[in-house]
Amino acid sequence: MTFEPPDPNAPLDTLLDQVQRNTFLYFWDGAHKDSKLPYDKRWVNGALATEMISISGTGFGVMAIIVASERGWITRPEALERIDLIVERLMLAPRFHGAFSHMIDGTTSASIQFSQYDDGGDIVETMLLLQGLICAREYFTGTTDTETTLRNRITKLFDEVEWNWFTKGREDGPLYWHWSPNHEWVMNLPIVGWNEALSAYVFGAGSDTHPIKPENYHSGWARSGAMKNGQDYLGTTLLLGEPFGGPLFLSQYSFCALDPRGLSDRYGDYWQQAVAHTRINRAYCMTVPAYEQYGVWGLTASEAPNGYNANSPTVDTGAIAPTAALSSFPFLPQESEEALRAFIRYENSKLFGDYGFVDAFAPSTDWVAATYIAIDQGPIVAMIENHRSGLLWSLFMKAPEVKRGLERLGFTSSHYSA
Repeated sequence: MTFEPPDPNAPLDTLLDQVQRNTFLYFWDGAHKDSKLPYDKRWVNGALATEMISISGTGFGVMAIIVASERGWITRPEALERIDLIVERLMLAPRFHGAFSHMIDGTTSASIQFSQYDDGGDIVETMLLLQGLICAREYFTGTTDTETTLRNRITKLFDEVEWNWFTKGREDGPLYWHWSPNHEWVMNLPIVGWNEALSAYVFGAGSDTHPIKPENYHSGWARSGAMKNGQDYLGTTLLLGEPFGGPLFLSQYSFCALDPRGLSDRYGDYWQQAVAHTRINRAYCMTVPAYEQYGVWGLTASEAPNGYNANSPTVDTGAIAPTAALSSFPFLPQESEEALRAFIRYENSKLFGDYGFVDAFAPSTDWVAATYIAIDQGPIVAMIENHRSGLLWSLFMKAPEVKRGLERLGFTSSHYSA
């Protein structure tokens, strides 16, 4: 199933439908032919770029399938069948104290070593998978055997994650990203804010089987308040995080599911944080002649002319990633719409293909990425939908694990009752 390139002058709803639907097809038509797990990466020309399946990309893929079902691009039974199969295949994958590895094999579900010491559990990849699965559990609320079994399996996967193991057993320190049965904690990467992994702490606190302590969040993630920023960048005050905010995925991955509207705790208002981060990123891009000339913006982790890179205003290798601006629709809708139309116009729709926009491009050199990447395609579908209907936000915020986690960590939300 393919589509003509979008018309940059079409009504916004028409464009959003087309962009979401084509991007969803990455996870539907472009998935593994047997297991239906979404590939980590595909070539734009249709060839496979890798046999690997990223666990986080699978979580984003589940979200995209839910959106497609709700939009009527596939039927609800088709969505249920696909997600049920995905969960079956995930249950075959090795887990390490409940956590999945970063990558698995699409055919066998076997764990794939991602780097020298990364051959065990990745708690952030696991969190990004569970975001999608929790949304699916809250979406399929029917009484059929298939829906009941699916819900029970998803809850079991969540309950078996030993969140407290990933604190190294401490009650006042951070979660750690990786644990390996061969190398144990040698990677030693603490998960500290502000970054994309906020939901890991919400899930950890919300677990009734292997919970972390609120102190892990406050002294670990928030660093006893040291994650606060408060400085002005290009005319916008940034509440939290690194100078200029860093790559935009830091304010997008958790918020594909966790609703930041009216969400706050002792450290700040998370809607204000996401809007400010996005505004700074765009403002910087508009100071770069090669970007401003075309009216394009958005720096995040993506392909780049010299290889994959986490681009930001402080580390800019010249690559604009459409996912960065398109996944910002909830935060800067007018500016995101302008970017969307600019991406379509760029060199006569050169950026748009069967599975949506290519991963990145460099306006200064005419370089265009030859790939799509799951973790960049997925947030486009999710965040545009949250902007349009709030679908994934409303599903996720219903989950008891999420409610417990937010309450235990001291969050309040003006959009949701406790």
